[in-house]
Amino acid sequence: MPYSTYLREGQHVGLRPFRLADGPEFTARVHESRDLHRPWLSPPATIEEYEPYATRLIEGGSRAGFLVCERETGAIAGFVNVNNIVRGAFDCGALGYGAFAHAAGRGLFREALGLVVAYAFTPQDEGGPGLHRLEANIQPGNAASLALVRGAGFRLEGFSPDFLFVEGAWRDHERWAITAEMCGPAGAERAG
Repeated sequence: MPYSTYLREGQHVGLRPFRLADGPEFTARVHESRDLHRPWLSPPATIEEYEPYATRLIEGGSRAGFLVCERETGAIAGFVNVNNIVRGAFDCGALGYGAFAHAAGRGLFREALGLVVAYAFTPQDEGGPGLHRLEANIQPGNAASLALVRGAGFRLEGFSPDFLFVEGAWRDHERWAITAEMCGPAGAERAG
């Protein structure tokens, strides 16, 4: 049965908050997706790992987490998180995301990323977080992720050697970013 109260909906996906009750489905999808995720990311693979991860996203503050669900069935297709939200003069967040194997290559994440970007730049007086900038740090060999952000209008801003510890090693990352001004009215239509 589909989830009835998505925060944002597109033609094929809906975004909703994490719940602790999603642990069994989320971790089962992580196990099914190991080959897809390595060496790019390491999402929580057990309930013991999932619960503190989801709790941090549920409690908010400096992060916001979204489960990407297939709109018609409610099946979890992946996740997009806005981490390290810094307010004040920066008003920025860093994206972390992953598709699950059954959803990969179907265009669902292009739609989901567009929904998250549009939401992140929605002003606070209109119910959004009102961020100015989103960043995505991506390993250079992750062609699918690079194509995703490039297609969403992010620009390449630099290279960070040994940036994040992923899958047992310090990994280089390219720095990509998008600002609210880059989206504008035409960008919001493209993203959504």
